[in-house]
Amino acid sequence: MGDTGDTLLDIKNENVDLERIPVEEVFQQLKCTKKGLTTDEGLKRLQIFGPNKLEEKSESKFLKFLGFMWNPLSWVMEIAAIMAIALANGGGKLPDWQDFVGITALLFINSTISFIEENNAGNAAAALMAGLAPKTKVLRDGKWGEQEAAILVPGDIISIKLGDIIPTDARLLEGDSLKVDQSALTGESLPVNKSPGDGVFSGSTVKQGEIEAVVIATGVHTFFGKAADLVDSTNNVGHFQKVLTAIGNFCICSIAAGMFIEIIVMYLIQHRRYRDGIDNLLVLLIRGIPIAMPTVFSVTMAIGSHRLSQQGAITKRMTDIEEMAGMDVLCSDKTGTLTLNKLTVDKSIVEVFAKDVDKEMLLLLAARAFRVENQDAIDACIVGMLVDKRTTMTYIDSNGSWHRVSKDAKKKAHDIIDKFADRGLRSLGVARQTVPEKTKDSPGSPWEFVGLLPLFDPPRHDSAETIRRALHLGVNVKMITGDQLAIGKETGRRLGMGTNMYPSSTLLGQNKDERVDTIDVDELIEKADGFAGVFPEHKYEIVKRLEERKHICGMTGDGVNDAPALKKASIGIAVDDATNAARSASDIVLTEPGLSVIFDFSPFMVLIIAILNDGTIMTISKDRVKPSPMPDSWKLKEIFATGVVLGTYLACTTVVFFWLANESDFFSGRKNLFTFSLIPYYERKNKY
Repeated sequence: MGDTGDTLLDIKNENVDLERIPVEEVFQQLKCTKKGLTTDEGLKRLQIFGPNKLEEKSESKFLKFLGFMWNPLSWVMEIAAIMAIALANGGGKLPDWQDFVGITALLFINSTISFIEENNAGNAAAALMAGLAPKTKVLRDGKWGEQEAAILVPGDIISIKLGDIIPTDARLLEGDSLKVDQSALTGESLPVNKSPGDGVFSGSTVKQGEIEAVVIATGVHTFFGKAADLVDSTNNVGHFQKVLTAIGNFCICSIAAGMFIEIIVMYLIQHRRYRDGIDNLLVLLIRGIPIAMPTVFSVTMAIGSHRLSQQGAITKRMTDIEEMAGMDVLCSDKTGTLTLNKLTVDKSIVEVFAKDVDKEMLLLLAARAFRVENQDAIDACIVGMLVDKRTTMTYIDSNGSWHRVSKDAKKKAHDIIDKFADRGLRSLGVARQTVPEKTKDSPGSPWEFVGLLPLFDPPRHDSAETIRRALHLGVNVKMITGDQLAIGKETGRRLGMGTNMYPSSTLLGQNKDERVDTIDVDELIEKADGFAGVFPEHKYEIVKRLEERKHICGMTGDGVNDAPALKKASIGIAVDDATNAARSASDIVLTEPGLSVIFDFSPFMVLIIAILNDGTIMTISKDRVKPSPMPDSWKLKEIFATGVVLGTYLACTTVVFFWLANESDFFSGRKNLFTFSLIPYYERKNKY
């Protein structure tokens, strides 16, 4: 048992490469057989390898609550509370417990409201994730049964079939070949063939076939889970948090300057009593901060968060509202986000070579060569238009003549095939022959090439309109795809988002052509309409560089390959049907397909920020303002400058007004008007 434990620890530490060694050696290394594990052995291994799910860092509710008291605005209130009881002594007066209780209560009220509203937003996202717990068919104690995927361990035997999401990294055993959709991992829209002995990865989807497999890695040790390392290493300070910090720092600096001047005037010039000076300093300290601002923020954004959830977007944090409203660049994955992730024939450019055949007839001929059961992606594409694969089929027409039809793209119409390839389209050739002998196995007459079918992954029906609306709102949309450059350009052309796209090699300064040889990488990223052939590290780098150039960058995606960039972006958006890794790394989870929901609610989010930017902080929750037509974020320079000018004006007019009323005869004809207002001043003046 000791040797077994040591071997399993080596596997956990990834000292053994189970992906490349023969399957027989895999069983030897895992100390298991094709009969699967027992329940007891499974529990023991679960203690070693941990559950088959991504590790989620739990956050203490209490510490999260205290976090709302740890910001510059709260610091000022906390200092004021301490002053009320620690420094407000003297002059025969007790500490100012009333002020202390009032300030502390207000601080707790602000923090409680913010905590409750953000916790509610987080609970909605957690409920969505909990409802997605996958299950799988596993062989335990010699019996097949459906279990939660979280209990799987290396050495388990699982059964995967059409439609299943593969729950672990595994090696295929004896059986039929599989077709596996790995778009969630690589971004490639076409399924790949997997034969017995090959490895399959967690997060992939089975598109054809059924087979048994032995689990070789689970949880964070899978290819799927390793992306979490890059995600966890990313710890961004949100744009909204930076804004609050800047506002708080401005208030602190203003208050500090005012208190310094007041201390000099009160104690060095007027020689006020200690306790009277402390009372005045407390007034300045409290009046110098927008006490209601955190509460108004929380309530206003909570309303926005609720509205977004009704429109198909679940926010994890209320501050996501502000980030989204100020977004000026959106980096979007192509496969499954802008497109349907489903091959289709472009009927508008179908090429027909036979004189007696039109486009509809060509599709019918192609459909006859495809099967309708256990289809692959191309089968479904052709059959859906009407249409080791079955590449030929013999049929009898209405006249009793025998024909044979085949799909083949080899050595036929090379120029047109090249033209399709330049546009990122896949070509499928269709040929036919007559069968004079009228038997299925007879050779038949020479093949006649009938036509070419262009295949592509079509855009969603609303993607083009969504891109147009985004550009109108001032949001620059960039396509970030793992597909080939030609495919990316063709999709960009169809969506109207431009074809100024580059391969990922340009990001690393490699294989640049003359057009971009002299352009700085940061400038290239900013001007490009998209990049093709990218890997997770490329997506991460693109988002990072855009953020460094002061853009508020959004990133959409659905696969584990998108997770690092989703985490790095100011606003990460997991689209409908996204993987758990993408949802965990994102800030907003969409429950509707495509991107339209993002820009459907964008004006409302801009309205929220317009409210927070406009008017007096005490009245903004009822202020009627119009949404900006462009991305709107905090205009701190304008706000600070306006505050300084208005504050200086009000202070100066107050001093001038007081001097005119007290030291001059300017208001002599209006003496009775100021009798009551000056009595407190004279009473105080007579004390000194």
